[in-house]
Amino acid sequence: AAEGYRTVCIGGVGFFNRQGALGSVLPGMFQESHWEPEFGVASPTSFEEQVTRAEKVVAELPRERRLFLFVNVSALHQPNWFHTPGATREAGDSRATHAAALEYVDRHIGRLFAAASSRRRCFAVVCSDHGTAYGDDGYTGHRLGHEAVWTVPYAHFFLEPGAS
Repeated sequence: AAEGYRTVCIGGVGFFNRQGALGSVLPGMFQESHWEPEFGVASPTSFEEQVTRAEKVVAELPRERRLFLFVNVSALHQPNWFHTPGATREAGDSRATHAAALEYVDRHIGRLFAAASSRRRCFAVVCSDHGTAYGDDGYTGHRLGHEAVWTVPYAHFFLEPGAS
């Protein structure tokens, strides 16, 4: 913000919901923050909703204003069983449902990249906050100390205007 950027976050998990002290810390670091249940982990269309909000944020920003946009993609978080046709809550999450959630995000991320680079060249950082164990050494979930949880994907790159 001190460098002239409009800072905006579009949260997904509870750490962004402003429904308590812990859910207010991260959004409080931005000039503008957005969270609603449709962005959350229980919504099968969470990422589409988040991207729609990002498109709106970009469209409403004066063209000359630079933007720092943080999107917490909740679709990759548990639960993710509903991204697999025929899966049930009772069957739970698995590597296959996690892969289906990633495919869901991949189907819509182009819209986010297009919005982010619609005004000028965009520096993008794509990473995860944690991994998830799916039976690794007998562990399931992410609230534990395991290599599957500590190992996260990371990439950074430039998006050129109109390249999406």
